[in-house]
Parts: sequence; C-alpha cells; structure tokens
Amino acid sequence: MKIILENQEYQIEPNQTIKQAFGDKINSEEIIAARYNNFIASLNHTIKREGTISWIKKTEKDGRIIYIRGLLYLMSKAFYELYPEAHLTVNYQLSSAMFCELENREITQEVINNVKQKMQQIIDQDLPIRKVEMTPEEAQAFYAKEETLRGRLQTDINKKKVSLYYCEDYYNYFYGTMPISTGFAQAFDLTKFRHGFLLEYPRTSETQVVHKNKESLKLLSAMAEYDEIYKLMKINTVYRLNKKIKEGKLKELILLSEAIHEKKIAEIADQIKQRKNIRMILIAGPTSSGKTTFAGKLGMALRVQGIKPVTISVDNYFVEREQNPVDENGNYDFECMEAIDVDLFNTQLVDLLSGKEVELPTFDFATGHKQYLGNQRKLAEDEILVVEGIHCLNDELTKQIAKENKFKIYISDLTVLNIDYYNRISTTDTRLIRRISRDYKFRNYSALHTLKMWNSVGQGEKKYIFPYQEEADCMFNSSIIYELAVLKDFVVPLLEKIDDTHPEYSEARRLIDMLQYFESIQDLALIPNNSLLREFIGGSIYE
Repeated sequence: MKIILENQEYQIEPNQTIKQAFGDKINSEEIIAARYNNFIASLNHTIKREGTISWIKKTEKDGRIIYIRGLLYLMSKAFYELYPEAHLTVNYQLSSAMFCELENREITQEVINNVKQKMQQIIDQDLPIRKVEMTPEEAQAFYAKEETLRGRLQTDINKKKVSLYYCEDYYNYFYGTMPISTGFAQAFDLTKFRHGFLLEYPRTSETQVVHKNKESLKLLSAMAEYDEIYKLMKINTVYRLNKKIKEGKLKELILLSEAIHEKKIAEIADQIKQRKNIRMILIAGPTSSGKTTFAGKLGMALRVQGIKPVTISVDNYFVEREQNPVDENGNYDFECMEAIDVDLFNTQLVDLLSGKEVELPTFDFATGHKQYLGNQRKLAEDEILVVEGIHCLNDELTKQIAKENKFKIYISDLTVLNIDYYNRISTTDTRLIRRISRDYKFRNYSALHTLKMWNSVGQGEKKYIFPYQEEADCMFNSSIIYELAVLKDFVVPLLEKIDDTHPEYSEARRLIDMLQYFESIQDLALIPNNSLLREFIGGSIYE
C-alpha cells in the first residue's frame, strides 16, 4: 500500500496503525496526532487505504485542541479516582484556561493540590488511552448496567457507533481525536479561581510553558451571567436543550432566549442615558457576533430613552488605495489601523460633536478613493453618534474625542451551552457556523470558501479586537441558546459537500460531528423577525 508521509513515498502493509507503520518517523514529542487523507486521526488510527499522512504538532491549532481535550480527560480521570462522588463540569474557556466547577462539592486548595498531583502521576506513568467502539445496541446494554452520564448522550442520537475513551478502567467520552497515551502533557496547572478552578495550559507558541491566566473581568462577568441564566433555566447542556424541544416547549424556549437579549439591550441603553456626557457609542466584536442586529435593537432602545442614533461607517474613511499598507505577502492590509484615515475621521467627529455641519465621505472600493457626494450631516442635540468597526475599542481610532464622551461596547457570541458536562462548545465554532450560513445565504460563498478564509479572519481578530475587549464599558453576549439547533439544517448540507481532497475536510467533519448532537428546529416561523439569529438565516427586519 502506497502512503505519502510528509511528501515522501512509502510502501507499507495495510491494516497497521499510523504509529505501527511510522513510529520511527515520530521523532518529536511535539507530534500529537496526524492528518490522514485530510482527516484528523489518532496515531492509533488504522491505515486501510492509500493516501497521504502528515503530522499534527502541539504548536498548531488542531494540535492544541487535541492537547486541551487530553488534559480535560486526565483531569476527569484524576477527579474520578480521588473524589468519585464529585460532579465535575467543564464550563467555558478564559484565555489559555478552562473554567471548571464541582456542582456538589466545595473547591478547596487541598482538593486542587490533590488533583494536580494525581494528574502528574498519571502523566508520568504514560498510560495508554484507547478508543472502544460499540454498536447502539451494545451501548444501550452497557448503559443499562452503568449509572453514569459519561458518554450517555451518544445513545440519544442516531449514531452508527458509540465510542468511549478508556484509560485503565476509567472511561469517558470526548468528541474528537484524543492523544494515544497520558504522557503527551508537557505542561499544565490547576488554580483555584472564584467558586471553581482553572485548568491552565500552554499557548500554541510555547508548548512547555504555562503562562498565568490574565483575569478578564468583563469577559468573565458576561459569560458567568449567561451561564447562571441557563442553569436557572435548566438548559446548560445539549441533552437538556433537546429534551425541551422534544417535550414541545420550543416556543417558550425561544421567547425566553429573546427576552434575555431585549432585557440586556434595554439595560445598556439605560446606562448610556444615565451618563449625560455620552456623545458617541463605539461597537466592536469578532465576525458573526450579530453587530448589525444589535446596533438596530440598541437604536430602538435608545429612541425609547429619547436619544436618536446617527450611524457613521468607518469603512468610508479608508486611506487612498496607494497609501494603504500591505502585508508580508504584498497584499493590501485593510484591517490594520494605518488603513484608516484616522486624522480625517477625528476631525469630522470633533466638528460633528461641536455642532458643525460636515460633508461625510463615501469610499469607492472599486477605485480605492474617497468621494464627496454631498452627504451633509449636522448632529442635533438629541442625537448620538453610533460607530461600528474592528478598531472601535482602541482609543487610537478616536484619539481626539475625550473618554468621557465615548461609550464602548464589546459584542460576541460567548457560548456557554455545552454538549455534556465534559464537552464544551467553542465560542469560535458557534461564530464559524453562523458565518458559514450567512456567507452562503447572502454572499453566495460555499462552506469551503468560508473555511479557507477563517484562519486569516481569526488572525485579524486576535490582533485588533481581542486585546482591547476589556476596554469596553460593557459587553453584550449575543449567544442564543437554541441557535445551533436551527443552524444545523442550514450548515450541515453545505459542509457535507467538502470531500477529503480538501485540507478543510477535517474541520468540516468536526463541525458536522458536533452538530449531530442537536435536535433540529425546523419551524422557523417561531423565530421573531427581529431576532439576532435572523441575521444569519434570513428574514430579519434589520437587513
């Protein structure tokens, strides 16, 4: 059988695992898994057909995800061995750490120390982690004898195979590829944090060092607020969400979720009203956060307060094309601050806020130049400027405007709904799924196109948005508890068009596998036309 490994051809016997066939080529402790015909595979994956294999290292995105997944597995095993009655929950990510809780036991420093020590013992033993697969019938019989929720959700969906990861006699389910043994972990830490604790892990660039987590108070507050709401609603896992849908409580669920947004937006409008000196609202957030709908809803809430919003687009203030900086590849960099005519923007802002009339530019993207088409604007006493853009949280964009005149809002889809108590749903994945749906419906882009562009989009966010999120006066969590159950039927058919000839195949399969856990919501008439979700599926009154 012919296999091309890292661009070199080999002839191997079939039905060997990747490790058996190429163990002598695994010459770095950074290698944690492999891509086999563009599918992310364990090193214990059996080679059954010809194709290509390349190594996945801890220093890349997919390798880091596997590393974190493995750490969570080790942590759950350690807790099970030391405190088997403890109800462990993995809640959400904070920078390079996962926030976790025990629902039925107090977290003390002694508990943290004991679990950390046990984890290190398990790592030092380098115990094998093996994947065990069962038919649905075998799984039903297995769970009939086991009083546990670990992996049980798999039996509620139409899976051809139910899988569990075993290490010694401990088993649990984590969706996605797992390291093949416990010795993979080079660095981790456990830290007591508020009413729970943090499982901390290395950054992608430094796999052997754990940097202490920088506490993002506003981000933490926004996520904790929704986490608490969903727990009170008793819908903090996909299992519980599916149960609500099956029980015919969908309408109530949708109305409650929408009411949460309306309440929060009204609170933000009230904050702005109370601060008498606010003349400008600046909104920023990563892609697919729902900024358009949020701005529309906030505008209505401000009008109720007697304030009329006036929107100005930063996109009309690009520098002339010949002045636009280029990136390391020689392409125009439209995302950097230097691509904005900051001086002109600030001059016009100052004039507007001082009561002067100005002529606003219109940027012609075809020619790469600003045009002045007679768009005159003067700000009335009861009007307030609203600006939305990638740099809005960075004071450099509005450097001539006093801080007390600005109100900055950070918006993002901060998902706190988890698949089960151990498997979290990434906030980035939720935004990606939103983006795939919107790109196809409104821009005629394929899912493959969106996945190809996603890494570069993320790089821009890491550079220009995330470092400034704590500068916001408030945060709005645009997460909708039922959204993935709706988006599933929009996105899965698009992802299924991506075959294994594309490097994006593994990402497509991962998203499909995650979405399979959701009970579909097909009655779209129940979703209000002012819902933020409409921005991604169509039918929004804010389009």
